[in-house]
Amino acid sequence: MAVPQNKITKSRRGQRRSHDALVAGNPQECSNCGELKRPHHVCAACGHYGDREIVAAADEIDIDEDAA
Repeated sequence: MAVPQNKITKSRRGQRRSHDALVAGNPQECSNCGELKRPHHVCAACGHYGDREIVAAADEIDIDEDAA
């Protein structure tokens, strides 16, 4: 059975866990609509990345109801 040879002190345990903390997100404001978004990602609200439209909004696409 695996048993530690020596006791791990609180200091050494804490040093090992020092990099395990979660970091808070860094949201940035979208240059097009002003919503908060993750940096280097397409805006979920308007579909823009920088000054280009990457994803068209659903209300701009005319869907043919009879085709389905």
